[in-house]
Amino acid sequence: MTVKLNANEVVLKAGDTNQVVDEKTISGKLIVTNQRIYFKPVEETAGKFNLEILFENILDVIFYSKGLFLVKGLNIITRDGRNYVFPLKKRDEFGQLINKMF
Repeated sequence: MTVKLNANEVVLKAGDTNQVVDEKTISGKLIVTNQRIYFKPVEETAGKFNLEILFENILDVIFYSKGLFLVKGLNIITRDGRNYVFPLKKRDEFGQLINKMF
């Protein structure tokens, strides 16, 4: 799995996660750079779930916990009204980094 970075783009943090889309879970990697956020699915066939979010398009980042075992994650809301849900073990670290960037 590789991501083509732009000039002067640096990976700040990356971690394994899932993206929840319409009650479906897609395994992949969440990558935060100094210019944007990427989600790359593990399976090549899930290419339609490749995601790129520019920081200027982020409206809000919501930290959430749910369930008996407290599944933690991030809900990223973009200016066009889309919600992207990522369950993350290190949600606080990712969330704080993203909040600093936008």
